Amino acid sequence: MVTAGKPIASLRWWIGSLLFASTVINYVDRQTLSLLAPYLKLEYHWSNSDYANIAIAFRVAYSIGQTVFGRLMDRIGTRRGLTLTVIWYSLVSMLTSLASGFYSFATFRFLLGAGESANWPAATKAVSEWFPKPERALATALFDSGSSIGGAIAPFVVLWIYFRWGWRPAFMLPGILGFLWLIVWRWLYYPPEEHSRIGQAELEMIVADKQESDASHQGKARLRWTDLLTLPQTWGIIIAKASTDPVFFFITEWFPIYLVAKGIELKSGLIAIWIPFIAADLGSFFAGGISGYLIKRGWSLGAARKALIVFGGTGMTMLIPTILTTNLYLIALLFAVATFTYAGFTTMANVLPSDLYNSESVASVSGLSGTGAGIGTIVAFKLVGYFSDARQAAGTHSFDPILILAGLVPLVGMILVLLLVRNTQATDQGLVRRI
Repeated sequence: MVTAGKPIASLRWWIGSLLFASTVINYVDRQTLSLLAPYLKLEYHWSNSDYANIAIAFRVAYSIGQTVFGRLMDRIGTRRGLTLTVIWYSLVSMLTSLASGFYSFATFRFLLGAGESANWPAATKAVSEWFPKPERALATALFDSGSSIGGAIAPFVVLWIYFRWGWRPAFMLPGILGFLWLIVWRWLYYPPEEHSRIGQAELEMIVADKQESDASHQGKARLRWTDLLTLPQTWGIIIAKASTDPVFFFITEWFPIYLVAKGIELKSGLIAIWIPFIAADLGSFFAGGISGYLIKRGWSLGAARKALIVFGGTGMTMLIPTILTTNLYLIALLFAVATFTYAGFTTMANVLPSDLYNSESVASVSGLSGTGAGIGTIVAFKLVGYFSDARQAAGTHSFDPILILAGLVPLVGMILVLLLVRNTQATDQGLVRRI
């Protein structure tokens, strides 16, 4: 436990900042391979399909791990669970520098995906433990924005290391950062009821919100996976992630290759890589702030969340016009609009488990949604690899069908989420919270 002493003001936001830092490191880690892919493809003679299969190895483990580790977080707690998984993926990241070809890269990426999969279920659970309802969306936006910040930072750090010392040292850095983060995590993170540095007013606010939220669930058994999967709200959350995250993961892991296919030099295209991530970061805070503001203005919890989901589903259609241009700045602008609005959608998808479910099920539902997103991403990456290779002769048009689908799928997902995430008989039975 943190040594007793003077209470830390607004301790919950220090916890939120620590979750943000974890997500930044997580994304620098996973971005390393995608940024180096154009150079590794030449060195190891990979096709786009080869690279897709390496990326899929990560996604297979990530998809399985989201559900497995989500349940683990609910059983052993956020502090211990995230400690174990950060040690895991930090070691794997450093060991990736020993890779020597397709199979070793695929193996290390599989192991990395398993370890990194715990971050979102754990962070979502931590938010449910530390933040009241009006602040959850903003707290979720804070940790989730670490993905875009990590993605924005990674090109400058990873490529800088690569051009000076080669690709192997570039894989060492995220692992080192992970172990440094663990020192602070082990010192600072405890549940609010056990924390010796939390102020009395802050503790009372958090506990009161928990008691109000969990009142309808008292005396009921923990929901099993099979119970959770019978609820339409669970499927709404799964679809929210499965229809949007594959699009963002396409941007994070294929964007450098996409720009090269468009005839844009990677060095001159760094701004195009950077801007969409910053836009996503701003979109996360915009969505979290607006949703909390709407609740304070008297909107219902459900309406305040769904407004941002509509905003995201419609905004992501801006990927479609990118097929009409090879202008670097226009591409950057359109991708920025899409990632800004995506961030609103995914922030709501990430906060819904803590809105709808009791604390002991939050990470489980978050993990199930992550698995849905992982399966969608695996399918998407197989299609990206196949179509981009098959259309290679078409030059700048090799990614056009992919971008059309990337703009339409979130729109369909938005409609399904609006239909599924609502108050039902399960709400009256106390299985899920009322929104």
